[in-house]
Formats: sequence, C-alpha cells, structure tokens
Amino acid sequence: MSEEMLSIGELSRRTGVKVPTIRYYEQVGLLKKPERTEGKQRRYGSEALERLTFVRHARDLGFSLEAIRDLLLLSGHPERPCADVDRMAAIQLAAVQDKIDRLKRLETELARIATCCKGETVGECYVLRSLADHAFCSGAH
Repeated sequence: MSEEMLSIGELSRRTGVKVPTIRYYEQVGLLKKPERTEGKQRRYGSEALERLTFVRHARDLGFSLEAIRDLLLLSGHPERPCADVDRMAAIQLAAVQDKIDRLKRLETELARIATCCKGETVGECYVLRSLADHAFCSGAH
C-alpha cells in the first residue's frame, strides 16, 4: 500500500502552518523540497508532516529557526547523547523566564501609570506625561 501524499493545503490544515510559511520553510531548508505531480503540484508524505509538526511545536515554544535547524540535525542522530538538546531547552527556558520577568515589570508600570492619572483633560494626563518622559516611571521596565 502506498503512502498517503498530501497537498500543501492539506499539510497546512493538518499542522496549522500557513501555506506561505510552509513554502518559506522549504526555501530555508527546514523542509525538504516536496515531490511534484505532473501538474507541478507539491505532494508531501508522512515525513514532511512529522517534520512540520515538530517545527510548528518548536516555534510555539519560542525556539528560533536556527535552533530548530540544530534540533532537527540532532534528532537525525538518535544514538547521540541528548546533552546538547537539553542545553538548548535550558537556554530557551531562560529566555522565556527573562521575557516573563520583563512583562511583569511592564504590567506593574502600566497598572501604576493607568491608576495615577487624576487629570480631567488631556493636557493634565499623567499617562501621556509618563509616555513622554521616562522620569515619571517608577523604575526600569
């Protein structure tokens, strides 16, 4: 029995990755160039589906395309130790934690600015003055 071959539209539907993004991933080498029908339509097999699902999930977790490329290369060597993969995940976790810390500082500052405004006119607006002059902020954000 032959493998089911998917059109680019079906691959997009199954993975949630938009068609232009699939084409881009082909251009940058994250996906292999697909087989083509006599009518020049792309056809993808289960390997492309699995690989694109991997790429999509890694992107959802915030990995860069460069990191995903490295992870895909590492995944092609199942006999190797996974220390490099673990290190990459730890680096991504640290980056996410840094973003969360920054967002928490932004949230605190925005909440402070939004509740400090006692002006009745735009000319007296504390929010606008804070946006125009960082000195009105309570700290780094």
